[in-house]
Amino acid sequence: MPLVDLKHDVVSFDYDLTPHFLHLDPSEPHKRAFIVANRHKLEAALLRQIEAAHREKPIDVFFSYFYNACATPETIRAIADMGITTVNWFCNAAYQFHLVSEIAPAYHFSLVPEVYRLDDYRRVGANPIYCQMAANPSIYHPHDVPLEFDVVFVGQKYGDRPTYIRRLLDAGIPTRVWGPGWLPPTTTMTTSEIWRNRLRLLTTPAGWSAILRQLSPAPAIPTGERVNVPPSICGPALDDDALIEMYSRARIHLGFSSVGETHASGERILQVRLRDFEAPMSGAFYMVEYMPELETFYDVQKEVVCYRSADDLVEKARYYLDHADEREEIRQAGLARAMRDHTWHRRFEVAFAEMGFK
Repeated sequence: MPLVDLKHDVVSFDYDLTPHFLHLDPSEPHKRAFIVANRHKLEAALLRQIEAAHREKPIDVFFSYFYNACATPETIRAIADMGITTVNWFCNAAYQFHLVSEIAPAYHFSLVPEVYRLDDYRRVGANPIYCQMAANPSIYHPHDVPLEFDVVFVGQKYGDRPTYIRRLLDAGIPTRVWGPGWLPPTTTMTTSEIWRNRLRLLTTPAGWSAILRQLSPAPAIPTGERVNVPPSICGPALDDDALIEMYSRARIHLGFSSVGETHASGERILQVRLRDFEAPMSGAFYMVEYMPELETFYDVQKEVVCYRSADDLVEKARYYLDHADEREEIRQAGLARAMRDHTWHRRFEVAFAEMGFK
């Protein structure tokens, strides 16, 4: 765990949060009923454990990945009244800011990876710190395995992802995909299997959100966007070890930047993702849809390669498959940049410095 690696003593909250994280949206009546009936139990256990730990050894920081459904602002303020700095990490504000907007102002700081949501936090009275995604090099690192695949994507099937995959296939570029939703339902992993495979992501706050996304059903693809992707090139969700190894087994590893179904709306939202740091750190040659924010973190076209359309993706995939030396140079540069600047250790060091901690 990066916080432990940084020589911090960490006391974990001993409580089963799973049912709470499955009932987050109060706009759905049955979830609202669960929140009303159970949130106070979580809060009581949280305060009891914090008070006990604080008596044994003073706590400097309470660090959480909480939604409004997890605790009330009053509970977070009660923790602050003990002299403890309160910090909440949340990385789903691209489309779920409303699920954290009530609780965010109660924290001393909110760590926010979506740069375009910083003003939203400020508008509700919160104190945001821009803290982008990252990766843990003790987990994400290259593997010495043979190259087996030309173009690979690992992740959930939704949005415009099938369209891009179909364009690559139509252009004659060998492409493989793994993840929830790509295979017919009878061959897709169950929710419980996905949950078990993702538990080890709980080494970073962003991993908690990744688990929620895996548990959620795949968003429906709008009728006009239904695209045939042959099952023969599809596979199930990979466990963590297989995913990380896959970064070293493919010549090109794809990333997609659009959020949910926003590609079908008038406001297409692009977001920097965990994959944008995990893939290069794992030694992948990484090709992802361009968005300006990526230039903050990489020298685009020298450390990662960006495409701007399906046609551009096809052209660049074909080019880099044919230019192995150039591909390898970019891959090595991306790995070096990720290891230097994009570890969770580095993110926390910067965030804590901004909070005033030494």
